[in-house]
Amino acid sequence: MTTLTFQNVKHILAASLLSLGLVACDKGAQSTEKTADTTQTTSSIEQIKKNGVVRIGVFSDKPPFGYLDAQGKNQGFDVEIAKHVAKDLLGDENKVEFVLTEAANRVEYLKANKVDIIFANFTVTPERKEVVDFAKPYLKVALGVVSPKSHPITDVAQLKDKTLLVNKGTTADSFFTKTHPEIKLQKYEQNTETFDALKDGRGAALAHDNLLVLAWAKENPNYTVGITNLGEQDLIAPAVKKGDKELLDWLNQDLEKLAKEGVIHQAYEKTLKPVYGDTINPKDLLVE
Repeated sequence: MTTLTFQNVKHILAASLLSLGLVACDKGAQSTEKTADTTQTTSSIEQIKKNGVVRIGVFSDKPPFGYLDAQGKNQGFDVEIAKHVAKDLLGDENKVEFVLTEAANRVEYLKANKVDIIFANFTVTPERKEVVDFAKPYLKVALGVVSPKSHPITDVAQLKDKTLLVNKGTTADSFFTKTHPEIKLQKYEQNTETFDALKDGRGAALAHDNLLVLAWAKENPNYTVGITNLGEQDLIAPAVKKGDKELLDWLNQDLEKLAKEGVIHQAYEKTLKPVYGDTINPKDLLVE
């Protein structure tokens, strides 16, 4: 038979109180809880510098803005600016990991932390501003419609009861869904799929950013951009994860610096002017 002492009673009472959740198990637990409350997470810029690389989302199939060349290297207007951003952030333009994305994945890639910045020809819209934070814009854009020269589409009314090809998650998709429900839309994930569908005759026309369809028509002379400016003029800007004010503020300052240094204009001369020639005034395109 166990003799009850004051010390035994003290232990039994403490165990009972612990089982009822009335006391913490020990001082260590209290200390751990306090520490957890005051722990601060690493900032996004600190994490990027710790990783030694900035992950930037770009297109692989949207020349001249973002594409892979014959050697599999990232090229294009967005890519040129992204390299300068990496250099200013990490001291070396090669410290960038280009993450290939489709139009419909851009928001999700930011949300899922698969990229730090999106530079994939991202048009600013009110809906997108609710889920990502856009930095300063660097391009102006509207919609354009390209079609075969043999059956040119020069007015939206001609598309009634016809199939229009678009990319999922683009401003063209949103514009025609909202304003022209009478037009049947055939949607694709990748630009190459959409333009191949046009060549195969799966649609009467294709709607996309006017800058893209103008460039594509120059490379494919059997097609014409019968509608060169549709809808409101929009702006294209890079984006960061919603709420990442530190990275957003840094990116805004850097884009302003790059514009003053003429870097954005140089990127135009290198990647866009060879495509558009004198048909477009850079002042009508660039936001500097």
